[in-house]
Amino acid sequence: MPINKTNVKKDGKQQYRVRVNYTDANGKTCQIERTVYGLAEANAMEQRLISEYKEKRTVSCKMTVQQLYDEYMKYHENETRATSNDSTANKLKMRILPYLGNYRLDKLTQQVLANWKIEIGKQDIAIRTKKNAYTSLSALLNYAVKMNYITKNPLTVLGNFKDTNTFEKPAKDFDYYTSEQFVKYIAACENSCQTAIDWGYYVFFNIAFFTGARKGEINALKWSDIDGNIMHIRRSIAQKTKGGDIETPPKNKSSIRDLQMPNQLIEILNEHKERQRAASRLFSDDYRICGGERPLRDTSINKHNRKFAIEADLPRIRIHDFRHSHASLLANEGINIQEIARRLGHSNVQITWNTYSHLYPREEDRAIEVLERISLK
Repeated sequence: MPINKTNVKKDGKQQYRVRVNYTDANGKTCQIERTVYGLAEANAMEQRLISEYKEKRTVSCKMTVQQLYDEYMKYHENETRATSNDSTANKLKMRILPYLGNYRLDKLTQQVLANWKIEIGKQDIAIRTKKNAYTSLSALLNYAVKMNYITKNPLTVLGNFKDTNTFEKPAKDFDYYTSEQFVKYIAACENSCQTAIDWGYYVFFNIAFFTGARKGEINALKWSDIDGNIMHIRRSIAQKTKGGDIETPPKNKSSIRDLQMPNQLIEILNEHKERQRAASRLFSDDYRICGGERPLRDTSINKHNRKFAIEADLPRIRIHDFRHSHASLLANEGINIQEIARRLGHSNVQITWNTYSHLYPREEDRAIEVLERISLK
């Protein structure tokens, strides 16, 4: 029975335990339990619990995908890095809300979702983009399940997008500078330096090439992160977020790393530290290495990158490609892939291998020499 008498009495009234059964999002039978005194009060409590549960289910079913999105993003922003939160919002705004935003959750049938997949499938976009859209929508609906707005995720049964090409298209080769090209590039950069801020760009691109650090990691660097010939990567800066710069931990646990620096970079940093110290009475070890009181602006870094490439008569590469340049230089010299992965802060060496394995020198002749040393007689 949903109402049970206990062995407790208070002020002459019998205590009752009131239980209401319900089925959760996973189909499991659960109970809501309360205790009250008096049979009339117990009956009233039972009806109130049933009514509250039904009202919650009715209201949640009438929630639209747009309303779910608004609630989800408030929850999501406290659970993930700012840059990841922005990326999730962009995917949902571009691929989900224009098609499904006005649908109520109780009207979000498998047929509706199948039609959405058909519309996205017809678009001339990469299969990875389509799969990311599916993953984003699935995560949104899983949140609705978690909050008991719906009992199950109706997208799951349809499955993700599939690549219908028999053969995969080869990935586009990334761009990078060789050491000779970088020398020309950084010379053009140095020739433009007049102020301490100008030198900040010179230092930024040297750090990018000689360490392979990510842009946000370089922007976040403080002088307190430099210890002799070691650079400590401990934080990152996200600029493309509401409310200005946001300092966050690096991308993953492996991104927290200590990088030994070559002598050229150590000398460049030492000179720049004295330059900043002379330029400002407010200088301290909390100064951003590239910028000062605040980091260089991303848009300005991109603008200067284009300028230096033109002046050096080189093809322009992206800021992220300086990271590729660092890894490519080491890979071409046969440096162990695990060391490259460590310097880049990759969470899995397989990521590094998949990206840079084709750059490693072919060693077929040496491999044959090893095999031919085996004597079968």
